[in-house]
Amino acid sequence: MPTTSAARPGRPARDRLLALGSLPAAAAVLTGTNALYLLLVVFGNVTDFATNQQFVQHVLAMDTTFHDRQLMWRSVTSPALQNAAYVTIIAWEALSALVLTAGTLAWWLRPHLARRLSSLGLLLMLLLFGVGFIGIGGEWFAMWQSKAWNGLDAAIRNVTLAGLALVLVHLPHPAPLPTTTARPGAGGPPDDGA
Repeated sequence: MPTTSAARPGRPARDRLLALGSLPAAAAVLTGTNALYLLLVVFGNVTDFATNQQFVQHVLAMDTTFHDRQLMWRSVTSPALQNAAYVTIIAWEALSALVLTAGTLAWWLRPHLARRLSSLGLLLMLLLFGVGFIGIGGEWFAMWQSKAWNGLDAAIRNVTLAGLALVLVHLPHPAPLPTTTARPGAGGPPDDGA
């Protein structure tokens, strides 16, 4: 007597549908969410260059902070350096977005690379928003003091989303169960395709 029932026509489709609820699929979706977000940020920064350029200029110049004499020596007022910083931020965002996009696709096309690509992209994102915006912008350039040019809330949201995705990517993912079906009319063990 076979240990499994005969294959039912709808089972492979159901198994594929249920795989969409798996941990790797959740990691792919969260990685993809971060990738899409950064792709849109890069698109916005390139097509509307001046808006966030002003943000970077004001943060680096520290012109909307409390103007504490003991901190103002940190300000960067050179337009060339301000623009170089802004272009570097955009390039970093673009690199992060491309790596995260590759990581998202890898969850389906090359699962053995997915965790590493996703981790690299998420770490790039954490460095940009955690170290760059929260640490350097928020503390070194005292962005927290500005009512008009304070990007700390957005940076914290980005760090939270990237950190959550990084944790999910590194949870142990169980190997998928093999789909086994018995050959119709056969009394032997199910055919596992080997």
